Amino acid sequence: MSHLYTGSCLCGDVRFELEGEFKKFFLCHCSRCQKTSGSAHCANLFAPGAKLNWLSGEDKVSFYRHEDTNFARSFCSSCGSNVPVDAKSRGLVVVPAGCLDCDVDITPDAHIFTDSKGNWDEGFADIPAFEAMPS
Repeated sequence: MSHLYTGSCLCGDVRFELEGEFKKFFLCHCSRCQKTSGSAHCANLFAPGAKLNWLSGEDKVSFYRHEDTNFARSFCSSCGSNVPVDAKSRGLVVVPAGCLDCDVDITPDAHIFTDSKGNWDEGFADIPAFEAMPS
């Protein structure tokens, strides 16, 4: 069953909708995802055969592919936010979960490339959690 998902970048210049279904949801800890996210991992949804439609700002979408690898990312040239990669040659769209403006109907399937995980990426369940910036 096909769904319609909407999303945008941080500044709102890039907006998109995706028609399709997310089949996989991975939290990737590879060193490239750490660099591009500035965090422990990237949270990417995989939608084989989905149709990506840029609603606005397609001219602001920049694309980067790491030489000699399958690693690629698309991002807003104004604010730097990751946005979907339409991997036509592989027949799928990869969507950074954080750029969606709607709920996601699946939960992560797995942590991947954990051999690259940062040594500080442990024990998060044991640290305090706050609903906003603590004082």
